Amino acid sequence: MESLLSNFASPVVLAFALGIAAKLLKSDLEIPKPLYQGLSIYLLLAIGLKGGVELSKTSLDAFIGPASITLLLGVLTPLIAYLILRYLGRMDMINSSAIAAHYGSVSAVTFIAAISYVESLGYSPEGFMPTLVALLEVPGIIVALLIPQLSNGGNGSFKKALHEVVTGSSIILLLGGLVIGFVAGPVKFESVEPFFVSGFQGALVLFLLELGMVTARRLSDLKKVGVFLLGFGILVPILHGVLAIWLGLMVGLSVAGATVLAAMVSSGSYIAAPAAVRIALPKANPSYYLTASLGITFPFNITIGIPIYYLIAIWMGA
Repeated sequence: MESLLSNFASPVVLAFALGIAAKLLKSDLEIPKPLYQGLSIYLLLAIGLKGGVELSKTSLDAFIGPASITLLLGVLTPLIAYLILRYLGRMDMINSSAIAAHYGSVSAVTFIAAISYVESLGYSPEGFMPTLVALLEVPGIIVALLIPQLSNGGNGSFKKALHEVVTGSSIILLLGGLVIGFVAGPVKFESVEPFFVSGFQGALVLFLLELGMVTARRLSDLKKVGVFLLGFGILVPILHGVLAIWLGLMVGLSVAGATVLAAMVSSGSYIAAPAAVRIALPKANPSYYLTASLGITFPFNITIGIPIYYLIAIWMGA
């Protein structure tokens, strides 16, 4: 309970809540778009750089197990989400696939928040976790988008959507940062470390302030998605998170690493997946997939979900 309450006192969570409150109070507060884009670039590149440096110090034996289960989860989670949406929620194939693509991919911001949370408790997750983010982002989207394409129900360009995902800014920055950090190593990284490490938390607070305002704009759509999708946006992430913790601990991840992996796997993408879905599944309803991932799952994970995954990881790892 203490770990759960401590998350609500985090500047990151409080900034997110402030953003929501600002919009609900109809404040004129706005983060300039260039600043928001700059913060996105900074955070993703910083994650990649730090992950690359840590990866340069990690043996292949320690990395291969977590990498393998991450790819496995990238295939399993969109299929689980699709089956629940299609057969329990009785949604049509197009919208089921569109939402499943979001839950098969990953929210980089949720990953960052999870790292921040476990570090605030005094733990250090494995340094190669950013590499797992890059591995997880693409497969889930591909699997989910293939379902209607194989049934000729997509009416869009799968090849173009795939290109959009693979060349998207988040993948380029993460993978590019990983390569730079890996090649540079710990010694060469020292020259830029103060900028990319010391300023990270402050940039994250500003970024979450903006995301709070973005989330608030989607709250009005909750009444459109229905009770089922509301439950889906909370319960399915927990299911995915528990599966990730179990597999993560099985291949030797620490409690902190399993917690972060759970946050990654349970999150819903709202950058890469929407771009791909818009191209491959133009008939899918954005109110469903954006509200589910950004209006329901994202705030749940940021405020309550991550501490829950941590407590589950402690219990399963005992």
